[in-house]
Amino acid sequence: MFVTVETAARTAPAAVIVAIDGPAGTGKSSTSKAVAAKLGLGYLDTGAQYRAITWWMLNNGIDVDDATAVADAAAKPVIVSGTDPAAPTITVDGLDAAGPIRTQEVTAAVSAVSAVPEVRALITDLQRSIAAEAPNGIVVEGRDIGITVLPDADLKVFLTASPEARAARRSGELKGKDPQQATDLAATREALIKRDAADSGRKTSPLAKADDAVEVDTTELTLEQVIECVVTLIEGAGAEKAGRVAR
Repeated sequence: MFVTVETAARTAPAAVIVAIDGPAGTGKSSTSKAVAAKLGLGYLDTGAQYRAITWWMLNNGIDVDDATAVADAAAKPVIVSGTDPAAPTITVDGLDAAGPIRTQEVTAAVSAVSAVPEVRALITDLQRSIAAEAPNGIVVEGRDIGITVLPDADLKVFLTASPEARAARRSGELKGKDPQQATDLAATREALIKRDAADSGRKTSPLAKADDAVEVDTTELTLEQVIECVVTLIEGAGAEKAGRVAR
């Protein structure tokens, strides 16, 4: 299903659970945080949790290319995610990991760690518990939320964009965070395509669009337009859920 950007009257959503999936560079994080803040929902960046466990593995001398070693250590770190969209937090064993998990070293290793079934099982359980405990509803963004983590979500959105658009956005993000990490567009595009292949091809919880997800192509849209589009979808899902509860 495809949607266009439309304007709708603002309505308070019910306690909806929203799954937003898609590859890197499609605007998942910026969109998810913005719509959660706009509608008073919680926010969860599931990718940060996989980065957090990867960071712990690297810091504790675990060979991230050894799936058995990673599986054996997966239950050791304690990962806690804050769900305030205005200031999302993540700690590992009580230590603030928000900055360290964004390094190139973690980026290079996260696909290997996140592909280990034992890691995905543990993190998936954590994500489900966070979503279930969100008092006002929550926006959960990642790569397997609608398919695996929250298959019964009230709304599933799958963001896409052309490789060229995604590379331009990603390169801009890297430059904004650390000028030394900025790479040329061709290299960024190649890295994104490689990550897509790894995420889509893994045996456990691959990146995929759920059959009942709404697909939004963000290639030609501004961030504000994508936010408006998703907010409208959430309002509709919230109204539908409220109607079911009232009946």
